[in-house]
Amino acid sequence: MKVLLVWLLFFSNLTKVAHNDPNKELDSIRVNYTKAVSDKKLCKTMLAQLQVKNGNSVYLAYRGAFKTIWASHAINPIVKLNAFNKGKKDIENAVKESPDNVEIRFIRLSIQQNCPSFLGYNNEIAQDLQFIHANKNSITSIPLKNMIATVLKKEIR
Repeated sequence: MKVLLVWLLFFSNLTKVAHNDPNKELDSIRVNYTKAVSDKKLCKTMLAQLQVKNGNSVYLAYRGAFKTIWASHAINPIVKLNAFNKGKKDIENAVKESPDNVEIRFIRLSIQQNCPSFLGYNNEIAQDLQFIHANKNSITSIPLKNMIATVLKKEIR
């Protein structure tokens, strides 16, 4: 009887681990990243979800990216600038924590390519593009590969 109970507990914990798979969670964040540009409610939801994620530089980079996207949804210019600057700071901190992470460099690249030039956040575009081209084969996530492929196609044109 005790053995059966142990086995049941073991398998129920395996199921919980499978449901909390960080790769699935990250893939969900990746998919929502591109959607948040046109969906204010989704952007707000993602910001709330990422606010509680600590200790992972990829989550920090996405949190920063969603903050910069939030700036495009805001109406007040001061709110826009504050959101953008906070997001930029998170992205740069993520790059400092993990400078060799392709995903973080991609996030920074995508924000720098799409933000208004007068904000002056475009100094690392060439460096990040070169890094991503050199390291894109190390990516295993299909959603991330697709996002990067889309950005790289824009650069070829």
